[in-house]
Amino acid sequence: MTRRRRKIRGFVLVLFHDRSLADERGMIMVKIGLQLYSVRQALHEDPWGSLARISETGFRYLEAANHNAATDDGVGFDVPATELRTRLDDLGLTIVGCHVNPLDPDRLPAVLDYHQQVGNSQIGCDIEFYPFGDRDYLLRRAELFNRVGELCRDRGMRFYYHNHYQEFQRCGDRTVYELIMDNTDPELVFVQLDTYWAYRGGQDAVELIRRYADRVILLHQKDFPADAAEPLNLYDGVVPPDQPITMETFMQAKDPATFTEVGTGVLPIQDIIDTADAAPRLDYILLEQDHSQHDEFSSIKISRDAFARYRGISWQ
Repeated sequence: MTRRRRKIRGFVLVLFHDRSLADERGMIMVKIGLQLYSVRQALHEDPWGSLARISETGFRYLEAANHNAATDDGVGFDVPATELRTRLDDLGLTIVGCHVNPLDPDRLPAVLDYHQQVGNSQIGCDIEFYPFGDRDYLLRRAELFNRVGELCRDRGMRFYYHNHYQEFQRCGDRTVYELIMDNTDPELVFVQLDTYWAYRGGQDAVELIRRYADRVILLHQKDFPADAAEPLNLYDGVVPPDQPITMETFMQAKDPATFTEVGTGVLPIQDIIDTADAAPRLDYILLEQDHSQHDEFSSIKISRDAFARYRGISWQ
């Protein structure tokens, strides 16, 4: 696909996501936002004050993380949609996605109603675990993802799948991730590639973006410290590649010392951005900090400042 054809296609996509900013050379720029999980404690204590501080830090685009979707229709801190929309508008903030857990089709109509009211057109799953080698279970989950994607499409919205490292275990002759992609409709189930977790699963995130370029709509970008005491690939002696991974074992293997502020570590971020620019549906890279030695707002400011040196991005 030529640059001109990509730009024309990108213009069509403006109707859905406004990927319209370009640099002085006419190259499309990827917009940078923040995954709110990065400031989860502050949001729990003071949601409105925290949103104001996020805006002051220089972020405009946000992805929410609702782990209470069984009872909370919204973004995880149980506020009415009308009030949230007003606060966001006043602060110049926009919700561009939201993780929803649990992913319950019976709850989704209310969840989607809420997100339409706040102006968000995309929801995703946050984390999935698959019994090792159980292809039937995996295919049943793929059916659920297609169903959720249909419910979103019927609203003019999109559903996306967010990965961790467990999707890169083998299931027969394929990875779990490949089987999910192969058994879901590409027009119903889109991709939010978490590049950090892809690398931790022994994958090349740049190649995954290229492979699923027509499905990837969002990226998560974290970073891995140069002085980490364990290898980047968790399957290289940290996590057995042929054993079940559950939430318990996932949390046991998740070492806070293997995270650093985005742009201060070793991941090939400029290559990721350059490759993302060629993905016709991708609009946002969302910075995320799972753990930090700094307080939450100092951490996201460090990432914001460090990330500003990269080419081909926009904060507006």
